[in-house]
Amino acid sequence: MKHNKLFSIILLISCLSVTAYSKSGYEIKIKVSGLKDSTVVLAHYFAKESLTFIKDDSTKLNKKGEAVFANTKPLTGGMYIVILPQKKYFDLFIGNNQQFSVEADTADLVRSVKFKDSEENTLFYNYRNLITGKTKEMKHLNEQFASANKAQKDSITKARTTLNTEVKSYIRQSIDQHKGTFFATWLQALQEIDIPPLPRDAKDNVTDPNFQYKYWHQHFFDNFDLSDIRLLHTPFYERKVIDYLDKAAIQHPDSIQKETDRLMTMIGTNEEVRRYLLGTIYNHLAEKANQYVGMDSPFVYFAEKYYLPQATWADQKFRDNLQKDITKIKPNLIGKEAPNLPLAEIPAEHFITSKTDTVARKSLQIGRMMKLQDVRAKFTVLVFWEVDCGHCQKEMPLLYDSIYPIIKNKDVKIVAIHMLTGADAKAKWVDFVNDHKLYDWINATPLEYTYKDTYNIISTPTVYLLDENKRILSKRIGIKQLPEVIENEIKRQQAQQSSH
Repeated sequence: MKHNKLFSIILLISCLSVTAYSKSGYEIKIKVSGLKDSTVVLAHYFAKESLTFIKDDSTKLNKKGEAVFANTKPLTGGMYIVILPQKKYFDLFIGNNQQFSVEADTADLVRSVKFKDSEENTLFYNYRNLITGKTKEMKHLNEQFASANKAQKDSITKARTTLNTEVKSYIRQSIDQHKGTFFATWLQALQEIDIPPLPRDAKDNVTDPNFQYKYWHQHFFDNFDLSDIRLLHTPFYERKVIDYLDKAAIQHPDSIQKETDRLMTMIGTNEEVRRYLLGTIYNHLAEKANQYVGMDSPFVYFAEKYYLPQATWADQKFRDNLQKDITKIKPNLIGKEAPNLPLAEIPAEHFITSKTDTVARKSLQIGRMMKLQDVRAKFTVLVFWEVDCGHCQKEMPLLYDSIYPIIKNKDVKIVAIHMLTGADAKAKWVDFVNDHKLYDWINATPLEYTYKDTYNIISTPTVYLLDENKRILSKRIGIKQLPEVIENEIKRQQAQQSSH
C-alpha cells in the first residue's frame, strides 16, 4: 500500500483558517537593534519538531529598526516566530491580548528580547531564562559528580534533588497562577504524567505489575488537550500523537484500531484540528502498514471509518485510488480466512515424465483440481512465484533445500503456486522443477485469474502463512524468516492454550 507522501504538505497549506481569540485584530510593534530596512516575517509553528512554520504576516523595518505587524483579523493563539534576515529569529506567544510591543537586539537575541503589555510573553521568557540557568547548574553538578568521593557524591545528589524540586515547584506554581493563559496551557502540555508506585499487598507483594503502564496509558493526555488548536500551533503536537500510537498503545492491530477511535473522540469540533489529525494518523498508519506485517488492518480500519468519509477536501482521484487499494487489501488482512483459490495440483510424476515427453512438457490439460481447504496441515505456506522472476529463481531452491526441511516436521505443507500461463511458461516451469527436484511439496497453478487482486500480489515471491482453518496468520514473509515466524506462532498458540 502506497500512501500519499504529499498529503501532509497539502494539509498544512489547507489549515489556514482563523479562529478568533480577540475582537480587535492584532498589532505587534517590533524594534530590532542592529537591523534596518529589512523584511521580517511573522509565522506560527505547526505541529512538527522539524521547525515547520506557516507564514502569517510580513513587514519591513524602517531605518530605526521599527515595524508593525497588524491586521483587523486576530491571529489564532499559539507559538509564533519572528524570522529575521541571516537565519536569526525569536519566539513569541499569541494569546488573548494581541496588542503589544517587543524589542530585541541581533547581538544577543536570546537575552535581549523584552516585551511590553504582554504578560504571556514575559512569563514565557522568564521561564526560559530560569530553565536555562537551572540547566547550567545541573550540568555543573553532573560534571562534579563524575570525580567526587562518596561524601561529595551524597552532597551533590541532594543538590540535584533540590534543583529538580525547585524547577517542578516553579512549573506547578506558574500553571496554577496563570490558568486560562496560553502560557499555562503550553507549560502544562509539556509535563509528563506523575505515575503512582506499584500497588502492594500487606506482605509488600506487587498486586498488579502492569498498573503503571495502564495508568500511564489511561492518563496520557491528562495534561494535553488535543482539541486545543493553540497546541496545534506548537512544535510538539504531532510528537504527542505519534508517541501515543507507538509507545502508549499496545502494538497489536486490534489495539491500535481502538486507540485511533479514542483519538478521534478527543479532537472536539475544531475543523482545523480534525483535518490535521485525520491526515497525521492516516499517514502514520500507512507508513506502519508498509513497514510491519499485519499493520495494514488498522490502516484499512481508519481509512474506511474516518478518512474517506471525513476528508472531503482531499483530491477526489486520490480518494478513488485509496478506495481501490482498500478493496484489494481487505480480503487478505491477517486473521481473515484466505480467499477461495481454485488450483490445479500437478503431481511429481508429471514433471518427471515431462523430462523426456515434449508434448507433456507443454501440455496445459493436466492436474488435479483442488482447493486450499483440501490441504490438511497445522500450517499451510502459500508461495506465489514465477519462473522468469530472478528473485524467485534464487528463493525457491533455498526454500526447498534449506527452509522446508526445518519446518516440515512441524506439520507444515507448502503450496508453490506458479503464476505464469501458457504452454511456453509451462515448459519453463517443468524444467525448473526438474532441475531443482522440487517434488516434495504441492506444485500448483491457479484456475482463475482474480487471485492477483484477491491476494494483493504486487511482487514475487509472495508468501502467506495460514493456520489449519486457512486463516491468514502472516503474509509477505521473507523466505529465511519462515522458521522463526512459524515457531513464534506455535509458542503463541501454546501460551494461549495454557492460559485457558
